[in-house]
Amino acid sequence: MPYDVTGATLRGMTHIPHPAEELRLLDAELRQLDARRSQLLHRRAWLITLLQPARPAPAPLMAPPASPTRPEATAPGVQNVLLLLGGMLLTLAAMAFTLVSWGNLGIAGRALVLGAVTLAALGAPVALLRRGLRSTAESVAGLGLVLTVLDAYALHEVAFPDGDGVAFAAVASVVLAVVWTAYGLGTAALPSRAATGTRPATEPTPPIASPTLLLPLPAALAVAQLPLILWAIADGGGPRTITAAVLLTAVIDMVVALRVSLKAVRFVAVGGAFGMGGWGVLATGVISLDAAGPGAAARAAALFALAATGAFGAAWLATGSGLRTSTATAGGLLVVAALGGMLRASLPADWTVPGYLACGLALLVLVRVRLPESVRHGLGRASGVVQAGAVLWTVPVVGVTLLGPAAWVSHIWSGAPGNARDAAAMGAFWPPHTATVPLVLAAVAAVLAATVRSAEWRPQALTTALALTWATALTILTTLQLPYSISLLVQGLAVMALLALAHRTATVLALVTSLSLAALSLASEPATLAVLASLTALLAGVAWRGRPAPVFAAASLGYAASLGYATAFACAVGAALDWQPQHIAVLVLVVPAAAALLAARLTDQVTTTAVEITGAVAGLVAIGLASAELPMLALVLSLCGVIAAGTALRPERRNVGYAAAALFILAGWVRLAAWDVGSPEAYTLPVTVPALFVGALRRRRDPSATSWTAYGPGLAVTLAPSLVAAWADAHWTRPLLLGTAALLVTLIGARHRLQAPLVLGGTTLVLDTLHELAPYIAQVVGALPRWAPPALAGALLLALGATYEQRIRDARRVREVLGRMN
Repeated sequence: MPYDVTGATLRGMTHIPHPAEELRLLDAELRQLDARRSQLLHRRAWLITLLQPARPAPAPLMAPPASPTRPEATAPGVQNVLLLLGGMLLTLAAMAFTLVSWGNLGIAGRALVLGAVTLAALGAPVALLRRGLRSTAESVAGLGLVLTVLDAYALHEVAFPDGDGVAFAAVASVVLAVVWTAYGLGTAALPSRAATGTRPATEPTPPIASPTLLLPLPAALAVAQLPLILWAIADGGGPRTITAAVLLTAVIDMVVALRVSLKAVRFVAVGGAFGMGGWGVLATGVISLDAAGPGAAARAAALFALAATGAFGAAWLATGSGLRTSTATAGGLLVVAALGGMLRASLPADWTVPGYLACGLALLVLVRVRLPESVRHGLGRASGVVQAGAVLWTVPVVGVTLLGPAAWVSHIWSGAPGNARDAAAMGAFWPPHTATVPLVLAAVAAVLAATVRSAEWRPQALTTALALTWATALTILTTLQLPYSISLLVQGLAVMALLALAHRTATVLALVTSLSLAALSLASEPATLAVLASLTALLAGVAWRGRPAPVFAAASLGYAASLGYATAFACAVGAALDWQPQHIAVLVLVVPAAAALLAARLTDQVTTTAVEITGAVAGLVAIGLASAELPMLALVLSLCGVIAAGTALRPERRNVGYAAAALFILAGWVRLAAWDVGSPEAYTLPVTVPALFVGALRRRRDPSATSWTAYGPGLAVTLAPSLVAAWADAHWTRPLLLGTAALLVTLIGARHRLQAPLVLGGTTLVLDTLHELAPYIAQVVGALPRWAPPALAGALLLALGATYEQRIRDARRVREVLGRMN
């Protein structure tokens, strides 16, 4: 500003409006402030409603504390429920009007009512959106969409009552989809009243919810699922035409799901893509399986190709690597289904699975092509799924080949079968059309060994290939129906080859094969003897050399398997010699004896334990075989006791001595039973004497051991059975001897202040005395008058009551005396 301007000039330049003009400006400004204040108050009320459940109102000052009450439903939730119920009621009313009350109006009235109500229902959300009432607008818009459906129904009933209903439904679904889409897109451009309010330029715009309706666009996509299918039905199309319409609809849904950003629309599109796609693929699979010739199979393959095109298109358009891999996997499987279905129609039934497998293996060629990484991974997974399915198809044949020979256990030495299949499938169902099982197994094994090069997965692939090769070698015998002797020879060579690999999996497979081979050999006596002897020698030699150390844990499992087959070989030799089972038991005892000798030479604890457990099981088998004849059972028990006693000589197996003593005692009891000895003392005294001797040694080494631990078991073993026998004995000899022995035991317990002999001996002596005096007590009771026993009982009770405290002190004194004893 120039410095030479005077103050009078400045006062003259100041603009002072006219009062009327100034009043008009003030009124306009106040209206803008009122509008802005109303907008802010509305926003404030909404925010308070939103935050009300999380921030309860503070209690008034000086008010007593009250338990906080939290509303069970939020205000927006209540609002949505009310709007939903209102919309449903209006929809039901509109349907009732259209379906029931339609005939009460004329044509003009019908058109006027439905048109007016529909236009009102579709136009009301526009006004509601302008005022920011979006939830109410959604509810009314839903009613409007339902009314459009009713309009279409009414149009068909009035204008086309005799027309094709399916064709009209197809056209109506197209029109409804277009109208609903236009309606949804049109509401997106509507500004709300809150968004258009006048406010100062410097004030920030408050966050206003989008005025777009969410319901019309998803509803339009949902009704768009129908046109193609309805057109195919209306055109008289068969299953293939309808399936093609379903698959094409699924492809359109896939494109919409990948290109549209609105969540509600994407949700409906994803559901339609998966639902329609799954329906179409299942229907195509049924059509492919029902194809009777190459032409029908080619048409089914075209449907599979359409589905595969959609899957690969999704893999190409998708952004996430996981989705691209999954869709590429689905596309690869669909290609295999298409090509394999064509091969199935042209090849014999035995080559159906190999045809599908060949198509699955062909996908591995595409893995080498320059494609996106996720797509190549998906194709590789698809090939793996096909290979896994092919291997799963071979499981019944492998199972019958391995487990079928177990049926020979109930038909031992009934005669050699004609071929390997008859030997394996004895009494079992052989799956049909399985001649190519070995080819499938060999092909998958070769692919795994040749294609998997990753350092992480290479060991697992080679292990799986080894198992599949093993299954190939076994199933080729049964599928080709080779002779029985050739089957035994091949399985024996397989056991040797697997053991030579010295691999964990190979060794497990060798043991499984040996079990199947042993069961298979039961058909013929010479085969059984030869196989069991060979397996015993082979496993013993492998275990002794320590070759399969990774799985045998220092040859423990090898020795155990060898001893098990040796036990079976001993039984087979005895049966071949026509020995009785009790005589075979003596031959079987060679195995426990050999196990005891071998365990003494081994240094590995795991191997030693495995050998000893196997020897113990063989001993139990011998005892079971000898149980038919008591003298032989006593001999077998004695021999088992000798073996256990020899094992107990080792310092780390001292506890086996108890088992040896038990076996000797059992042997003695069995021998006594064989001699028809019925006196219980003959069975109990051989146990009591060693038990008391061991108890005395225990007390000498450990003075803190009680007499119940040292002498209680030994005394109870004899005194209890003898007392029972004495009460049932009518003679006087046994009670006299038992009473004398009980008196002696009681005196010894009193002399050495031992609790167990004193209590057990005294109790036995009292009970034995009561048994002997029982006849005289009965005579005395019989001679007394009938009133005497009640009188004596009353006098006894009075005496006990008068001297109750003295009796209590006497009982405590006796308890203290017994307590001071050991």
